[in-house]
Amino acid sequence: MFERITPEAAGIPSEKVLRFVRMLDDYNFATHSLIMARGDKIFAEAYWAPFDAKFNHRMYSVSKSFVAIAVGMAIEDGLLSLDDKFMKFFPEYMEQADDALREATVRDMLMMRSSMTTYHDYWWKDGSDRTAAYFTQKSSKLPGTLYHYDSAASYMMNVVVEKLTGKEFLEYMKEKVLLDMGFSKESYTLHVPGGHTIGDSGVMCTARDLLIFAKFVLNGGVWKGKRYVSESFMRDAVSKLTDNRVDSSLGLHNHNGYGYYIWTTRNGGFSFVGMGDQLMFCDPEKEFIFVITSDNQGSEAVTRALITHELYSNIIPSLGDALPEDPAASDALAAYLDSRTLICEKGAYESPLKEAIDGVTYTLEDNAMGVSDFTVRFDENGGTLTYTVRGAEKRIPFGFGANRPGKLPNDKRFGLTAAWYEDGAYEGVASACFPEPDKLRIRMQMVDTYFGGLVWTLCFKDERVTYNVKKTGSRVLDGIAGIAMGKKK
Repeated sequence: MFERITPEAAGIPSEKVLRFVRMLDDYNFATHSLIMARGDKIFAEAYWAPFDAKFNHRMYSVSKSFVAIAVGMAIEDGLLSLDDKFMKFFPEYMEQADDALREATVRDMLMMRSSMTTYHDYWWKDGSDRTAAYFTQKSSKLPGTLYHYDSAASYMMNVVVEKLTGKEFLEYMKEKVLLDMGFSKESYTLHVPGGHTIGDSGVMCTARDLLIFAKFVLNGGVWKGKRYVSESFMRDAVSKLTDNRVDSSLGLHNHNGYGYYIWTTRNGGFSFVGMGDQLMFCDPEKEFIFVITSDNQGSEAVTRALITHELYSNIIPSLGDALPEDPAASDALAAYLDSRTLICEKGAYESPLKEAIDGVTYTLEDNAMGVSDFTVRFDENGGTLTYTVRGAEKRIPFGFGANRPGKLPNDKRFGLTAAWYEDGAYEGVASACFPEPDKLRIRMQMVDTYFGGLVWTLCFKDERVTYNVKKTGSRVLDGIAGIAMGKKK
């Protein structure tokens, strides 16, 4: 579907694109993939190894935007309407629903103006049916009034689609049009207890797949001359239907309004936004689509502001008519894009500490982590952290100046059904540096169906040590983080 061209052919100097991508690396973004396209042509595409073009990446809340368009398709098929009461599709829970929830419409749910304001307290507390769990909550606002990011509402809307079509919502979309557009057959959606897919965060697809979906939205729900979603629905989906600024915080990317599970942006544009910086920005006037996947959890306030600023200050305004080709500049960009690898720890890779602690075992005081001792052994290009937690040995291989593959130190992982554990550990990569002469920092990043990471900071003082572990992201890493003091055995 997409042709590859140089940035100059797309109307922007290669140097500007290179500057943008270098910014991501210079500021230590944990970028996994990036695509820039104009019309049906891609002028920049990169993957940070070990990620590649075939990797089905967790899209987190970008999934909500898929759900919105799935609802639009179901409306076009005559299965429901925007004015239908939400509870119409859940008669089995009618007695549990309060008056406000009974009043809510499909439109209210799509605009994040449901009657609910709670989410995590009940959503993840156990492995029970997520649909049933939604109806254990009481309403806290009038539907159709205040914007509030009700993540569970988008899940409930994918349940509606799946009830009406008898298919998983993503499969429904793929069968109707996405596969014909080139969307990958291997894409899928994670599930939750109760049997439905996770419409609020579970789409697993490639960066190219996300580009294809964005192109479908940019096309207004039309492909090869056939309309799959009504013109009015598609127009409203990407329009500012509700003001979503409900506090005094500054949000360059997310305070411009909200449509149907789609964020509106500057210049009449729109975006899809997912945790960790799964992002898509579209500028319809320039026919520009930007896709990025990442794991910047915990840093999104900074990373999204920088991405938004650079896109709307330097990339989008620079897009114009085709420029004369600049082989030197486009070749330099291509070489840089083709050589990307996932961020690793930067700093000193040599320290007298190496010799002092190599192979030495340190015992820790009792701690909530359950870690009793650890040993670091170095080799030519990195090393291995080995530690004992509640009698079990864990090994974290790490590189200096490069990532090394390994397993996260968890014994259980979520399978294709979230909140249901199965045996096994997540795949990850780790790197290390010496931020100070007496300190070793090891960073491990997940490269799996879930994202998150761990950072060990080992601080040595004479024959004693402070052992500190911080985590970001996935709930399966709960219990690993903590702090303890210890000494040489």
